[in-house]
Amino acid sequence: MKRRDFLRLPAIAALPIPTKRKRIAAITTTYFLRSHADDIITRFLEGYWINDRLYRPPCEIVSLYMDQVHPADIGYRLASAYHFPVVKSIGEALTLGTGKLAVDGVLLVAEHGEYPVNQKQQQLYPRFQFFRQIVEIFRSSQRAVPVYSDKHLSWSWDEAKQMHSWSRDLGFPMMAGSSVSVTFRRPELDYPLGVKFADALAVGNGWVTDGGIFHDLEVLQCFVERRKGGETGIRSVKHIEGEEVWRAAERGEWPRDLMRAALARAERPGAGSPEDVKQPVACLVEYNDGTHGAVLALGGLVNEYLAAFRLKGGAGIDSTLCYVPPENSNNFSMLVHGIVQMFETGKAPYPVERTLLTTGALSALMESAYRGHERVETPELRIEYTAPAHSFYGHGAGS
Repeated sequence: MKRRDFLRLPAIAALPIPTKRKRIAAITTTYFLRSHADDIITRFLEGYWINDRLYRPPCEIVSLYMDQVHPADIGYRLASAYHFPVVKSIGEALTLGTGKLAVDGVLLVAEHGEYPVNQKQQQLYPRFQFFRQIVEIFRSSQRAVPVYSDKHLSWSWDEAKQMHSWSRDLGFPMMAGSSVSVTFRRPELDYPLGVKFADALAVGNGWVTDGGIFHDLEVLQCFVERRKGGETGIRSVKHIEGEEVWRAAERGEWPRDLMRAALARAERPGAGSPEDVKQPVACLVEYNDGTHGAVLALGGLVNEYLAAFRLKGGAGIDSTLCYVPPENSNNFSMLVHGIVQMFETGKAPYPVERTLLTTGALSALMESAYRGHERVETPELRIEYTAPAHSFYGHGAGS
């Protein structure tokens, strides 16, 4: 499908605001200006802009739980301004003191805060622990509601798999992931279902702990999941760094021409060449159907999220920038729009299995790095799903 055909698609579907707004519990690690809690929860309080359109607050935040109070906390002030309580437990946030579930949806934003980092460079955010407490309330109330969990499901594959299983066992809608895969694309690039990729590459910055690599993996996955036969999962991964990154390119393990095409889309390019980057990182991903993809982290040169692709039988290279507005974090507005859709309709705009798969790939890549950059086989990541007929992302230039 050509780009002009995608530009004819409806820009952003308007979501009707019901007479009675959904009541939402907000669960977070900590809440300060430009934190993920602010980027997501505050948009539910104040509304949000997508291009030139204002979407007024679609739901009502009725409770807030914060695990840690940041020195520059804004959670208490916003709670006072919008007249909802800051509570002392997740259970209280969901039950509002009634002893049973009393909300229509849950925002789980466990990003930022003072939490340990293990030897594999994984920050041990308590996403699983929070999610388990939410599920306990669902079980005791014999009722469940939609849950959004920010970014990857957990640093642990076993925990992530359990979170996904609970949502299926109890039958509640679940959405996860970050803003980067659903933000604006410059230029707009998408593929119809059923394409065949010859090469796929995402390029990001030098944030190479698990949190940063997740964004790059998610950018890769939101495109390659549209390939012929649907998603079938990942067979193996390998993490490499330093000069070995360029030697791997020479061996044909990732495509250098796609890197150049992706870098050409940067709007805030750094000075110098990719080969000058002090500590480049590449993550190689082999899918079960034989498709190969890679993500490249070029700290000091790249501070954006870029991608490039070559289709089998295609004449050239497609590339785009997943645009993150630096001045206002408005890439989160499209993410919030998708969360609202799930709260209102009970259906997420893309399968949570996308996040489950990228979570598993991320965990295996950190294991690869820990083992000295060994190839890691991933039979547990035989995760099958079908991407939506139309990709969910922000149409237009973005703001």
